[in-house]
Amino acid sequence: MATNQALFQYCLRLGDTNLILGHRLSEMCSRGPMLEEDIALTNFALDHIGQAEALLHYAGQLEGKGRSEDDLSYLRNVEDFENLRLVEQPNTDFAYVIARQFLVDVYQCLLYQKMQHSTDETLAGMGSRFLKESMYHLRHTSGWIERLGLGTAESKRRIQQALDDLWKYTPEMLKAKPYEAELLKNGIIPDTEEIALEWLVQVARVLSRSGLHKPQDAVVAPASTHSDHLVRLLAEMQYLPQTYPDARW
Repeated sequence: MATNQALFQYCLRLGDTNLILGHRLSEMCSRGPMLEEDIALTNFALDHIGQAEALLHYAGQLEGKGRSEDDLSYLRNVEDFENLRLVEQPNTDFAYVIARQFLVDVYQCLLYQKMQHSTDETLAGMGSRFLKESMYHLRHTSGWIERLGLGTAESKRRIQQALDDLWKYTPEMLKAKPYEAELLKNGIIPDTEEIALEWLVQVARVLSRSGLHKPQDAVVAPASTHSDHLVRLLAEMQYLPQTYPDARW
């Protein structure tokens, strides 16, 4: 696979992951357990949508077919999306929202920290910019993991259950795609295996101080199979642009 095509796929995957996570978090608007948290989650949603916009814009340029970030967001079918299945899982309750966000935050902080040193100037710039947002997200969600884990018996049960249920989606996040080999060789992207090792250490450290245990490795969710959750999410997210394709604000 040519380098440009591989980088297109890589940016598409990162962009789709941020796009879907941003939409999931937007569903929490007015549903946070307190006003401050409601505002925080809404701001997280905006951060992820902003990251998705930049990544999908660059993906469109790399593809060279004239597709914009809006085209890639709204005019693709579910089978064309490359997002991690972890982020399409529903907002079952506040513990699930925090657990899902925490697992992604640790990963993105490591990813963007290393991406700053990419030989691709566009990716390096995005890494530096996105890292600041992700570090704030991680401080916030790590605090909530600790707060829930060391809180009441019920809060501990709920956050542990959320982690146990979502854990089976994490291997996909930590395994390199075949097209990454070419990009890694040229110093364009970070080493996913390196990130995976550091991710496990950091996650385990937060769980330990929160009185929680690392979930046991379970049967991994089938690869490349999106859930019905994503089908419903896209039906809502894409409704207006697909119903009125020529509409302009």
